[in-house]
Amino acid sequence: MNTPLVSIVSICWNRKTDIMESLKRIREIDYPNLEIIVVDNASTDGTPEMIAAEFPDVRLIKMYKNIGIEAYNIGFHNARGEYIVVLDDDSFPQRDAIRRMVDKFERDPQLGVVAFDVRNFYDYDDVKNDAFEGTGQALGETAATAENYLLAFNGAGAGVRRDLLEEVGFYPDEFFLYWNEQDTAFRILDRGYTIKFFADVVSYHKYSPTNRSSWRAPFYYTRNAFWLIWKNYPLEMAIPLTVSLIRECFYFSMEQKTMIYLKAMVNAFVYMGCLKGKRKPVSMEIAKNLRIPFNVSFTFYR
Repeated sequence: MNTPLVSIVSICWNRKTDIMESLKRIREIDYPNLEIIVVDNASTDGTPEMIAAEFPDVRLIKMYKNIGIEAYNIGFHNARGEYIVVLDDDSFPQRDAIRRMVDKFERDPQLGVVAFDVRNFYDYDDVKNDAFEGTGQALGETAATAENYLLAFNGAGAGVRRDLLEEVGFYPDEFFLYWNEQDTAFRILDRGYTIKFFADVVSYHKYSPTNRSSWRAPFYYTRNAFWLIWKNYPLEMAIPLTVSLIRECFYFSMEQKTMIYLKAMVNAFVYMGCLKGKRKPVSMEIAKNLRIPFNVSFTFYR
C-alpha cells in the first residue's frame, strides 16, 4: 500500500489532560508516515510546556492569544502532508483509521473529505469490542450513500486533501468558533468534490457538556448561522432563511429567557462587513441538499 505523508492537525486551549491523552493515542496509530502538528491558543494551564517536554516529536506552534479556529489555518498552512487529518484537542483516530482513510483517497480522486465515524470516547470500552481482536480494525467497510442529500463533516475526525483545503481557503477565520466545517463543506462541494462518511474509519471524541453550556456555544452558533447563510446560499434561499432565523432568535429568547440569541443576531449584522468579498453562492442543488441543522443554535438553554 502507498503511504503518502499524512499531517494530523489539532488545536488546543487550556485542555492539558485531554490533549495529552489524545497525543498518547495518536502514538499508537498504525501508519508509518505521519507528522503531528498542534497549534496552542495561548494556553495558561501548562499545555505547551507539557507537549514540548513529553511529545518532542510533535510540531508545536504557539499563538500569542486565543484566535479560535483560525489556529487550524496556521496548522494547515504548515502541514506538509498530502492529506490532513483534522482533530479536536479531545479526539483521536482509531489505530487503523489513517491507513483506511488513505486507501479511500487513493481509490477515488474525486473524494475531497473522508468523514470519520466520530464515536463517544466515554463508550470506548464498549465500542472497541466491535473491532477485530488485536488489530483495532472496525468491522465492515461501508460508506454512507444517499441520493437526495449531501454530507458535511465533523471536525473531531475528518481527512481532507491538503491541496483542496488550501484551494478553498482553509477554515473561515471570521467565525472564531462553530459552523466552520459546514462553511468549508459548501466550498469543497462547489469545487465538484465529494464528502463521504465511512463507518470503518473511526475516531473517538470526548464530548464536553461543560464547554457547550457556556455562553460561547449559543452565541457563536447563532451569529455564525447568519454568516453561513449570507456567504453560501443563493439569494432566493438566503432571504427567507435570514427572516426565519431572525424570527427564531426572538422566539427562543422569550421561550428560554435569555438575551444571548438576540446579542448574537445583532453582532452578525453589526460585523457583517468582515464577510466583504467572501460571498460565493453555491449552486441551488448543493444549497438544497447539504442539510444544515440551524436549530441547534437554540438548544442550549432548554
